[in-house]
Amino acid sequence: MTVRKPYHHGNLQQKLLEEATRMIGEQGVDGISMRSLAERVGVSRTAAYHHFKDKNALLCAIAEQGFEKWQRHFAQLMREQSGDMNGWLKAFVRSYLDLSWQYPEEYDLMFGRPVWKNGAPTESLKEASFACFQDYVNLIRRLRQALEGGQDRGKLKDVDCLRLAQVSWSMLHGMSRLLNDGIYLDRNAIDAMSDSAVEMILAAATR
Repeated sequence: MTVRKPYHHGNLQQKLLEEATRMIGEQGVDGISMRSLAERVGVSRTAAYHHFKDKNALLCAIAEQGFEKWQRHFAQLMREQSGDMNGWLKAFVRSYLDLSWQYPEEYDLMFGRPVWKNGAPTESLKEASFACFQDYVNLIRRLRQALEGGQDRGKLKDVDCLRLAQVSWSMLHGMSRLLNDGIYLDRNAIDAMSDSAVEMILAAATR
């Protein structure tokens, strides 16, 4: 007698996200399908499609989860902020690199072609990514205020903070890609590069 697979078991949506992330790590984005994911989790395709209407929605959900994870971590860092902006910024940069290294599949989807260029980012993903970047812009604004003694001396133009956030985030993203792709393997060198990145951000923030 054939036993039908259960439609739900536990938090199926989260289970699908976790298993899909593992499969991407093993086979790449092209190696995963809704059918193969359902088989790996042990549910019917109907159950999988109940949570994600297609593969694009699944990939977007993984990317969105990555942004939400980073926002929680960022909020914790902000709560721990002290008057030592140099030391705090070093911790921020290293945390950024650590998260991208610890969750490479999520990170690739957060900023990669499968979702943003080849796919169709969902509205909730766009909102999560924008909120994450806006937090970083606010950090740059607070950093400049702290470096200028809390005074607005004509330097704190919103466009300046935005451009500095865009350029410095791009720098951190490039370092993360080189680390995740195996081009940079020496952790001591990565730490030294992180310190150099902090010096460059601080120098740009005080211009």
